[in-house]
Amino acid sequence: MSKRISRRDFFRRSGKGAAAAGAVAASTDLLGLTAEVARADRMKARQQGGRVEEIPSLCEMCFWRCGILGQVKDGELIGLRGNPEHPLSRGHLCARGNAGYLVHSDPDRLTHPLIRTGKRGEGEFRRASWDEALDLVASNMLKIRKEHGPSAMAMAPHGMSAFFMKSVLKHFSTPTFSVASFGQCRGPRIAAFKHTFGMDVGSPERLDFERTKMIVLLGSHIGENVHTSQVHAFADALDRRAELAVADPRFSVAASKADHYLPIKPGTDTALLLAWIHVLLEEDLYDRAYIAQNATGLSELRAHVKSCTPAWAARITELPEAQIRLVPRRMARAMPAVVIHPGRHVTWYGNDQQRQRAIAILMALLGAWGRPGGVFLPSRVKLGPCECPPQITPDDHFPIPGGRYPLAEDCLPAQVLLEAILTGKPRPVKGMMIYGQNVIKSWPQPERTRRALLALDFVVAVDILPTEPVLFADVVLPEAAYVERYDAPLKVGSAKTPFVALRQPLVAPPGEARGPFEIARGLALRLGEDACLPCPNVELVLERALLPLGVDLETMRARGVHRVKPGAPYLAEGRPGRFYTKTGKIELFSESLKELGVDPVPRWEPTPDPPRGSYRLLYGRSPVHSFGRSQNNPLLCEIDPVNRLWINDQEAARLGIRDGDEVEIFDSAGKSAGSIPAKVTPGIRSDCVYTVHGFGSRSRLLHRAHDRGVSDTELMLRSVPDKDTGATGMRVSWVTLRKVAPRRRWPRPLASRRPTRGRQP
Repeated sequence: MSKRISRRDFFRRSGKGAAAAGAVAASTDLLGLTAEVARADRMKARQQGGRVEEIPSLCEMCFWRCGILGQVKDGELIGLRGNPEHPLSRGHLCARGNAGYLVHSDPDRLTHPLIRTGKRGEGEFRRASWDEALDLVASNMLKIRKEHGPSAMAMAPHGMSAFFMKSVLKHFSTPTFSVASFGQCRGPRIAAFKHTFGMDVGSPERLDFERTKMIVLLGSHIGENVHTSQVHAFADALDRRAELAVADPRFSVAASKADHYLPIKPGTDTALLLAWIHVLLEEDLYDRAYIAQNATGLSELRAHVKSCTPAWAARITELPEAQIRLVPRRMARAMPAVVIHPGRHVTWYGNDQQRQRAIAILMALLGAWGRPGGVFLPSRVKLGPCECPPQITPDDHFPIPGGRYPLAEDCLPAQVLLEAILTGKPRPVKGMMIYGQNVIKSWPQPERTRRALLALDFVVAVDILPTEPVLFADVVLPEAAYVERYDAPLKVGSAKTPFVALRQPLVAPPGEARGPFEIARGLALRLGEDACLPCPNVELVLERALLPLGVDLETMRARGVHRVKPGAPYLAEGRPGRFYTKTGKIELFSESLKELGVDPVPRWEPTPDPPRGSYRLLYGRSPVHSFGRSQNNPLLCEIDPVNRLWINDQEAARLGIRDGDEVEIFDSAGKSAGSIPAKVTPGIRSDCVYTVHGFGSRSRLLHRAHDRGVSDTELMLRSVPDKDTGATGMRVSWVTLRKVAPRRRWPRPLASRRPTRGRQP
């Protein structure tokens, strides 16, 4: 690999035009270079002789789960490439996906069960057998249930592999779960869309980029979060001249491609949305026929937003009134073919369900739900049962004190779980299973989380790497990585071409690491839950799951993907749609929310401004990293070794900070979180700073990720729970800055250097 690949060369090879190249400019060199390194390794293996077998499976370097082909030679995983049969990713992989094969050989992998010997948090363990480890877990869980009740054993799950263990715990006890995908990611969105349309927009989101005429993003960083199929669909839409409006305090990659860029004041998005709704209604620009046929509550909505004028919103958002008025007019010209991306990580300011309701209502007024170019409808995908039925009644659910968070779904907000651990109220929680979730990175106020972990009677962690929460475990169970295991089949009804995909082992796991079904069933039998997961092996579970599809496991192993007959993607023109709400219609004014004590129409609430001399901390994603799970990958660390701090150029000049200077960051209590290089730019508002989430690991057992960069979570001394869902609003913390003399020299990113051909990371 003696020649560096340019963006132009990369996109010429992948068949994308100039507009598409621009849309993902931040990640093209990274993706191309990562693929080139992996390709060099594969070519070297082929030159040494022997047959390279390609095995289809699913990526897990992020939750997008693209199709992969594992390239295996003599039992060794030598690379990954995209599976062209996957209906969404269609053979494409991002930098993370290309580098994912290195997780198998990570020298820091957990390879044997461990039992704690030192103090919690110190990471001192001894090796144990699986029998000893599982016996110890089971005895502690049974003791906790007997002494403190069925809700006293909690679980913090994440990822596909937690499916089987969640099933066991639902059977064993009350599901005292805290699920990051709801509480720290999509919870307010799920609740808002269910109470508007009767369903969420899905995962992946059912956004009809193929036929859209206009795209609206509010803080969504397409091109930086690199959800592969969505990035390509977005780039293709721009290539077809779809209009783009972006509201974001930071000039993101997507914002750099916008026809309308709105550098909005953080915390004021709901005011902007209400003003847009006001314009559509007051200027009679909404889809009257669609609303008359499918919606209820228009008169109440109209009265509610009467005072939400563009002039009112301009004072709040610090945007020009004319710009606020222009964007909804442009949306009306394109309706119903308007994609308003609702976002995925939407837990921002503590009033997030209200903002998401406003987005849903805006979609409805434009007639975009169930219409070409807007949001298409899901297809039904049926699988056979994989899990044991829960043995609980509604009375068993863990109560949330004081009637808080009426829209919390199927899980406990993190702060409620932590309160129960630390105070014993409303019920004691004495044990926790941490399953693939880095609760110290995903929950704000991490010192509170550490105190809770120290206060528990028993902690068990299931993971592939020794992340910081693993250091607090009494027992550590090593799980096979995604390239080494089966998971329950992935069914995707939120794609234009619905499908079921299989994750299967490409190679054997290292040491004694086990697959998730083996771990879950081994524990279930020791807990006396013999009826749970009755199949003796995961292959039989998968056969039963695939039975309704008319396809067997052997066929799925060979193909990796089975396509399902799609349903109707759009509502029938001229006929009322079917909506799974209380009224059977789109609810602009929601009686069901009113009955629950929730605002039936969205309302803007002010968010406190940072104190003078402080900055609001914003955070996001890197194109080559996934939260904290990829910082130990040698290739990805070389591409993007450390996070940087975006700071407004005028503020930087006032503080004497130049681009590239080391900047020390202090939380609101004045405690330093460390220092990282500054990115000085006019592309961020002066009242906030921004960095990439997931860096700054404190686990000394992660030799590459340890102490690399600064953890944004460590700076979050405040969080504001969404009053409706309990999801943790995490963009409410302040930081101060100080220029420091350089303490270390981080290596230049790989994309700025010429890698050596055939170099082994």
